[in-house]
Amino acid sequence: MHKRKIFFCLLPVVLLSACQPAAEQPSVKTESALPDGITLIKEHDYQPGKVSIPYKKYRLKNGLTVVLHEDDSDPLVHVDVTYHVGSAREEVGKSGFAHFFEHMMFQGSEHVEDEEHFRLVTEAGGTMNGTTNKDRTNYYETVPANQLEKMLWLEADRMGFLVNTVTQQKFEIQRETVKNERGQSYDNQPYGLRFERNSEALYPVGHPYSWQTIGYVEDLNRVNVNDLKAFFQRWYGPNNAVITIGGAIDEQQTLQWIKKYFAPIPAGPKVENAEKTLVKLPQTRYITLEDRIHLPLLQITYPTVYVRHADEAPLDVLSNILGGGKTSLFYKNLVKQGYAVNAWVSHPCSELACEFQLAALANPAKAANLSELEKIFNATLEEFEQRGVEQDDLDRTKAAIESSTIFGLQSVAGKVSTLASDQTFDDEPDKVQYDLDRYNSVSKEDVMRVYHQYIKGHNAVVMSIVPNGQPQLAAKEANFVFGERNLPDYQVMTEDDLKVTKVVDDFDRSQMPKAAANPIIPVPDFWQKKWANGMLVAGHKTSETPTISLTISLEGGPLLETPEQAGLAAMTAAMMNESTLHYSNEEMSNQLALLGSSISFSAGGRNTVISVTSLIKNLDKTLELLKEKLFSPAFAEEDFERLKQQSLQSLQQAVKNPEVLASRAVSEVLLGEQNRISLPDIGTIETVEGLSLDQLKAFYTRYYSPAKGMLVAVGDIDQATLLNKLDFIQQWQGEDYQIPDLGEFPVAEQSTIYLVDKPESAQSVIRIVKPGLTYDATGEYFRTNLMNFALGGMFNSRINLNLREDKGYTYGAWSKFSGGKYLGRFEAGSSVKIDHTGDALKEFFQEINLYQSNGMTDAELAMMKSAYTQSDALNYETPGQKAGFIYKLLTYDLDSSVVAKQQKIIDTISRNELNAVAAKYLKLNDMQIIVVGDKNKLMPQLKTLDRPIVEMDVAL
Repeated sequence: MHKRKIFFCLLPVVLLSACQPAAEQPSVKTESALPDGITLIKEHDYQPGKVSIPYKKYRLKNGLTVVLHEDDSDPLVHVDVTYHVGSAREEVGKSGFAHFFEHMMFQGSEHVEDEEHFRLVTEAGGTMNGTTNKDRTNYYETVPANQLEKMLWLEADRMGFLVNTVTQQKFEIQRETVKNERGQSYDNQPYGLRFERNSEALYPVGHPYSWQTIGYVEDLNRVNVNDLKAFFQRWYGPNNAVITIGGAIDEQQTLQWIKKYFAPIPAGPKVENAEKTLVKLPQTRYITLEDRIHLPLLQITYPTVYVRHADEAPLDVLSNILGGGKTSLFYKNLVKQGYAVNAWVSHPCSELACEFQLAALANPAKAANLSELEKIFNATLEEFEQRGVEQDDLDRTKAAIESSTIFGLQSVAGKVSTLASDQTFDDEPDKVQYDLDRYNSVSKEDVMRVYHQYIKGHNAVVMSIVPNGQPQLAAKEANFVFGERNLPDYQVMTEDDLKVTKVVDDFDRSQMPKAAANPIIPVPDFWQKKWANGMLVAGHKTSETPTISLTISLEGGPLLETPEQAGLAAMTAAMMNESTLHYSNEEMSNQLALLGSSISFSAGGRNTVISVTSLIKNLDKTLELLKEKLFSPAFAEEDFERLKQQSLQSLQQAVKNPEVLASRAVSEVLLGEQNRISLPDIGTIETVEGLSLDQLKAFYTRYYSPAKGMLVAVGDIDQATLLNKLDFIQQWQGEDYQIPDLGEFPVAEQSTIYLVDKPESAQSVIRIVKPGLTYDATGEYFRTNLMNFALGGMFNSRINLNLREDKGYTYGAWSKFSGGKYLGRFEAGSSVKIDHTGDALKEFFQEINLYQSNGMTDAELAMMKSAYTQSDALNYETPGQKAGFIYKLLTYDLDSSVVAKQQKIIDTISRNELNAVAAKYLKLNDMQIIVVGDKNKLMPQLKTLDRPIVEMDVAL
């Protein structure tokens, strides 16, 4: 979906005029100073008293729209090219083209070799990707500011010089990659076909939203490369595109580059916006989907309006009242009463249609079938009708809007994405204040009106997803039957049918621009001190947004449990999110929502973590609530029993997920079956069933102590003021404790294949693993990551290019070294087509063996050095990144000079040194292989690999 829900997803990105001093307002450049052929359409400055993103909008003669936003806070730029084409522009029988072309746009163009786009951006120290939804496709890069011209050259080349380089071979490879993506993300995932089936029932046949962006395999199979080229020619012209650039830019120079690289590209065919027609259902349609799941799911979907329709905002507020967290009616009636493990209501909106969705994952221990949930759904709607809209409902919405917009200031990418989206769909880049105004103006009467107009008594799609072979669990017998797709006759397209436009340049486009000198990146400074109670405290003041993020980490977490108590730390943390002595669950959630703040407890790895976010102006009230949650938990029996049931049902569901099974198998193979560290953080079905409330209380009393604690705060507040507000944590007292020894781990005698049977899997999950080094900042562990970069640590790695781009076995393949304070490992893996599992493993073995024997090339070494050196510009942009940097330094007792030390190693390390690291740590005979998939299909393939095979049952 292109529209960001302001108070649900917390994603809209804006710039507050109050945050910027007047001296930083951009100077005005007159239109006469612009490069020839570029017209200034609009200049939008900071708006006093309003929320805004300043920008300048330009247009080229070929129709390309350009939006520029200057932000010098960090030496980086974000480039976004959005084409107003998604799956809604496709034809019946040719679904998936927009997403398919997202893949093709990374396969090289006339002046850029195959896979060079990824290589060049990675080498520049940047990140990149592309996304496709129903309504638009975008491509984006975040890079150091000195790399901007190169990014514009790359984007222009694939806009104007792609078609002639789309070969049949590239077409076939990416067709297989898309099929792999569908298999991994849809066909092989529990509930993976949920949205596809729902859309087929909700929209009329042929409606552009009646199929998913991924498309149908049969459509991909029936077309040829010329169909794809024709789709590009129709929709990827500059007149259907918006290029948005934000960051540390020189506006005049940027426009000169845009003129040079984009102006010669001819406009494409004229593009008209699609007609927006509200969807109406002739009757309520019941559908049933049988799937490899444990928890039945009920979803009821009502068709409503479309994005930025006058009724969108009140419908959003309605969805928040019904199902937006612990203050909602769905939580009260379904989750708290134990009928559902989870329940929610949402109102996702797209350009042509919105969907009002009510959903719940049933708790089989209490809800015998989905008809019971449907009754509760209906009763909850009736309760709302009687209850009406309360003032807190609207106040929570307004607080969430304010909080989310301010927190959205934290990255240039977010601001650029918002400008690009708003320009694409509304011809106005900055619609933020407009959106805030329309949500803030929603009245109680508006919410009740849309409830009656779109929900009460209206037809919907009622979808029941039930375990295979149990259709009797559905809410009602299906009355809507999915018919055969009636596809038009396929007309073979030839090259003669294409009309390829030619670009005429007055410069040599084959010459890649050279980058200026790398920007100097200051390492974030921070203060730190040790309190008498043992807690280490650190902070960094940043004034870019009036916000604060505060994290308290208590070392130990799951490491403090016995194997028989696995899940104790996680369950204790979950209980800390529940009611307190003075607040019910709902009251606490309501108070936080009214502040636009969040407080959450979790436990995993080797820590219990308390996370707090707040606007600075609401920090005092937020800390009062933190004090209540931290020191006055209620540990209510009813909360415990409900959470325990939810955890048990979630574990039952996890057995259906092949990735979870693979992760569990890896832990057992490397760490042993009964070692606590090998068991999941959330425990197993057996251990969770054995937990008692008294054990949770004892864990809290013993281990919720500042003795091994760390607090990191990043926000718009100075040290003295913050420490004064945190005095209650400084006064916190607790005994020190010891973290138990991890014990011994199994020692493998030989390389073995461990097979976990998952019948009827569409794909298999592969993991190749061995024990590795624990974390160090400048030693051998650091060097293993430098070494692995070319093998499996980037998109253009040997492993990924082989299995994805060359063989077409997978959507992605990788390898990595990961290390923490106590444990480390090497791991390589992928999800692959079930019929090619054996071949994929052979390719893994070949690549690892070759790299272990011969190491990297000089070119790979140079690329790694360039990528690591220049990526610093992106490392410290947001408060979260700054906090993570500080946390790592404190955890491993480092100081900020470690960055310079690492850079020196990168600059001076030789290929021979890294190849010696590869020879030492990549011995294939030391590695164990885990494969999760259908045993009957896999066993014949695995027997060809000359390794013992052990069938493995994974317990959760």
